[in-house]
Amino acid sequence: MTYEFNWSVLWSGQSGGWLLQGLLTTLEISALAWLLAVALGILSGALRTVPWPPLRAAATCYVEFFRNVPLLVWMFFWYFGIPPLLPRGVQDWLFNHGAEFWAGTFALGVYHGARMSEVIRSGIQSIPRTQFEAAQAIGLSVWQAYRLVILPIALRLIVPPATNESLNLLKNSSVALTISVAELTFQTRQIETYTARAIEALTAGTLIYLVLCVSIAAVMTRLERRFAIPGLIARVGAG
Repeated sequence: MTYEFNWSVLWSGQSGGWLLQGLLTTLEISALAWLLAVALGILSGALRTVPWPPLRAAATCYVEFFRNVPLLVWMFFWYFGIPPLLPRGVQDWLFNHGAEFWAGTFALGVYHGARMSEVIRSGIQSIPRTQFEAAQAIGLSVWQAYRLVILPIALRLIVPPATNESLNLLKNSSVALTISVAELTFQTRQIETYTARAIEALTAGTLIYLVLCVSIAAVMTRLERRFAIPGLIARVGAG
């Protein structure tokens, strides 16, 4: 069997534009979802370690609820399930402003927020208890101790597992094609459909994902070295 490669299909016609648009959409949805995931992860991760049982229970419910349901289900839930519950005016606005994009962003954000929460919680628990006691001994409240002492240290400890979660989020953004978000995988499939050149199209998509992930890992490695705390090693891992 012989196969003649034709790489020009990647930049001829509309293919180049589709790939670029897919790349930008992937970066955009991943960045927004990452911000949401980090905010939810810090909040719920910290609440799971505070001395108040109701807050710990609420944070635990959030984590167990969102991380134990497949991401694909959350994509369908936010796209097909939530809009009918909203007022008519909000529905119209959403469907005129990329409802599938925002559904994908929220699905990715809340799903990875639950997983990020476990990373944050593990980072906080790896800090010696004496740090918290010392913060309270100088007159800080629990809120001030977390904001000024505990969380800044924990965030420096969790860079390696947070990197893994960030890479997973970027790769999982491809699931958004199931609700018609025109991200990178969607555009790769579109090129394959229009040109009948599956190998070339999928190779291009694969290489772009690879470059993105390696670049993010390199940046996070530099951050890890810059903010490493000598003598403290995080005993962390996503649930």
